[in-house]
Formats: sequence, structure tokens, C-alpha cells
Amino acid sequence: MALPATLAIIDDDADHAAYLAQFLEQRGVAVTVFHDSDEFLTSPAAFEFDFYVIDLMLPGIDGVDLIRLVRRRGNAGIVVVSGRMDADVFESVMRTGADMHLMKPVRMEQVALAIEAVQRRIEGGRAQAGAWRLDRKARQLIAPEGTRIELSDNNLAVIECFVDANGATVTHAMLCERLGRDAAQEADNLLHAAIYRLRRRIERATPASVPLHVEPRVGYAFRGTLTAI
Repeated sequence: MALPATLAIIDDDADHAAYLAQFLEQRGVAVTVFHDSDEFLTSPAAFEFDFYVIDLMLPGIDGVDLIRLVRRRGNAGIVVVSGRMDADVFESVMRTGADMHLMKPVRMEQVALAIEAVQRRIEGGRAQAGAWRLDRKARQLIAPEGTRIELSDNNLAVIECFVDANGATVTHAMLCERLGRDAAQEADNLLHAAIYRLRRRIERATPASVPLHVEPRVGYAFRGTLTAI
């Protein structure tokens, strides 16, 4: 089975969470269980898991809002397993960013198959997108097909932010700090200009799709595999 290496279960049903955790751990997944959203959000590694299984009826913030927070931080797989019966629940969770929705009661095998299907799709997308590499010594970004793109000082600083973020969103404040600017005084359009210039530099050099994405009111994300050499 193409299961993720690490997975968080956020579910206040202790028995269900324990059974699912045991079932997945027997298949090689490192599982951490959180019984409410506050416990999850205060964990230092909350947004570093490869995959999330989320209930909707949680103590603390609502499961739909929790999905939104997780999705804003990256492209990890999200499967909802919940007994909520609202008429619009499926539409809500899918529009918010979940990859799949399962209704309780559900067999552990079904949850594992759903996780496998989503993980396989994620890994397939990463393979198709190809990997980008930052050559720090040469100050070049290497596109998936091998094109080397010369980087200015600001270009390099921005790319370094995305390398450090490892797929998560880079906030405006983080970019300002890396660029040596005052976040309190920095106008959004100046950051937009820095990202725009980087995007244009890449587009002029390679036909590869540029995986730079705007996260409204938050920052920017590099939605592709990016490593440094």
C-alpha cells in the first residue's frame, strides 16, 4: 500500500482513533493522535505531517475550519472521517480542501484504502511535476528538465525561503525578513513585484510550469518539489 510516512488523527472518539492508529501503525505509518483541535494546534509539529485524518465534530475549533488551516500550510493529504449528517457537509469539506470524505461508521480497511488512494494521487502529481533544485554555489535554479536559471540577490533570497518552507506557505513577514525589509512598513505590492520578477525570469528561461502560488492575505507557496544542492 502507498501509505504516507507520518499521519495525524484528530478525532475526539478515543476508541475509533486508537483502533485506526493501531491499524495504520501495523502497516508502517507513524501515527500521532490528537483528541481535540486545540491539542493539535498547540503541537510544535502540527503542520509537519504527511497526512491528516480529521473528524468534524471536535472540541475547540470546528473540523471544517481545521481543514482550512491545514490546507493553507501545505499540500498534505486530508481525509475526513465523520458522523456529521448535515446536508451540505460533503460540499463544505471538499471546498475547504479535503481530498476525500467518509461517513462513520466505517471499517478501518476503508479508511486505509482512502488514504492510499489520496497518497498515490499526491505522489503521482509530484512525479509528474518534476523536481526543482537550487544550486547555491552557482546561484542558479535548476528546472526539472535541466535548464539553469541565473538568480539575482533578491531571487536567491526568495528561493531560499521556499527551500526552508519545504512546501508550506511563506508568509509576507518571512519574505520581508529574508529580503532585509521592514514588514511593518513594507507594502504588499513590493513583495508582489519581487515574486513577479522571479516568475518572469523563470518563464523566460524554461517552458516548465512555474509552481509559484499566491496564498491570499498570507504569502506565497512553491507547489513543487524544491531542494538545495
